Amino acid sequence: MTDDANAPWLIVGLGNPGPEYAANRHNVGFMVVDLLADRIGGKFKRAQKAQAQVVEGRMGPPGPANRRVILAKPMSYMNLSGGPVTALRDFYKVPTARVVAVHDELDIDYGVLRLKIGGGDNGHNGLKSMTKAMGPDYHRVRFGIGRPPGRMQVADFVLKDFSSTERKELDYFVDRAADSVECLVAEGLERAQSAYNS
Repeated sequence: MTDDANAPWLIVGLGNPGPEYAANRHNVGFMVVDLLADRIGGKFKRAQKAQAQVVEGRMGPPGPANRRVILAKPMSYMNLSGGPVTALRDFYKVPTARVVAVHDELDIDYGVLRLKIGGGDNGHNGLKSMTKAMGPDYHRVRFGIGRPPGRMQVADFVLKDFSSTERKELDYFVDRAADSVECLVAEGLERAQSAYNS
């Protein structure tokens, strides 16, 4: 699979399926791709070849920067995300360098964004599963959620809903993360990093 100019982008929001997880910190990736789907006027539907929900459409300004995109939410639970993502990548013939994972990140303060390509998984089970399935050379949009307070376990923290204080700014931060994905797809990683890495 070559990284040719006409290849689509696969933008994956990482999270857990089901209403009980919908507002969890671990599901911020789903929140961002839901907003992107709204922006391109698409509705998620069940993927034919993978355990995922997908929206197909176009993103970016009219002209050469307008890109074909597939937005995806794996329905496999976080720690098994690699299977559905790899199946979608292969089905849509997406180069790994055009796969974008949008995910929560413990080691960054709440609401702060960091975009990069490649690297480790930092203990994130969704990234661990993706990297095991297809190697590390995909883009990441890392959405900071901060560290758990006191002695709270990481697993408990990420599976809790955002606090009432955090929710006051959540829409703004999700909106900014969606903007960063659009910038990445239309203008490339360096431009997106300079505009959104804070």
